[in-house]
Amino acid sequence: MLEKIQKALTIHSGTIRELLAEALGMFILMVFGLSSVAQVVLGRGNFGQHLSINLGFGIGVTLGIHAAGGISGAHLNAAITLTHCILGNLPWRKLPAYLIGQFLGSFTAAATVFGLYYDALYDYTKGNFTVTGPIATASIFSTYPAPYVSLLGGFFTEFMATVMLLLGILIIHDEKNNEALKGTQALLTGILVLGIGLGMGMNTGYAINPSRDLPPRVFTAIAGWGMDVFTAGHHWWWVPLTAPMLGSLAGVLIHKLFIDFHNQSVPESGNEKGQPAVETS
Repeated sequence: MLEKIQKALTIHSGTIRELLAEALGMFILMVFGLSSVAQVVLGRGNFGQHLSINLGFGIGVTLGIHAAGGISGAHLNAAITLTHCILGNLPWRKLPAYLIGQFLGSFTAAATVFGLYYDALYDYTKGNFTVTGPIATASIFSTYPAPYVSLLGGFFTEFMATVMLLLGILIIHDEKNNEALKGTQALLTGILVLGIGLGMGMNTGYAINPSRDLPPRVFTAIAGWGMDVFTAGHHWWWVPLTAPMLGSLAGVLIHKLFIDFHNQSVPESGNEKGQPAVETS
């Protein structure tokens, strides 16, 4: 019976399998991340601090990569997926599947955390879900700039944080250089995200990922916060979409200009004496 059920449910389309993998990986990432934010905000600091949020997202990234890595490569980030398409590492025809999977996983995670903490949300806000003010809770789900941050300053923060994300990912996976030990890449990527949060999270909440920010924002608009989620912070919503895209491309370019272009492996043909060539890396 179980074999029949498995056979009936098995999906053979590679594209759909990648969509589902991205959805599950993103769901895991976001449930850990958003629930840590909810616990810090709604617990009024009694159940964690800023470090708790950084750890939550770092753990979520690590587990999300383990869940999806062998099937889709675990992009879990629309900016990374678009960059792979631009570089020719991923066919453009697969872009919609990856983006849909990431959106579904992130949106569903926001709904899950909303349900998980609904009673606490109601107690904290008395049913008045606001985007700004002393009892604002929209920031549990999506990022908003600090009051002192200008739009340009926030854009630069998200841009640079994403540059560091891509540089870190490329360094971890650089087979021609000092790549990470096999099996540790997911953990190191989680630590990388933790480090970005620790050092660059104050200004904007370090979205560094359109798939992390937009789907929960759409959910909050539907779930009671209204269209203020798109107008707050001088219409901040577009910055976590565009800045990571540009930062991702810039990170790849920097890595290629400083490392990759100059670190090509020597062909195995070796020298004239037939001895193995020494790898430049």
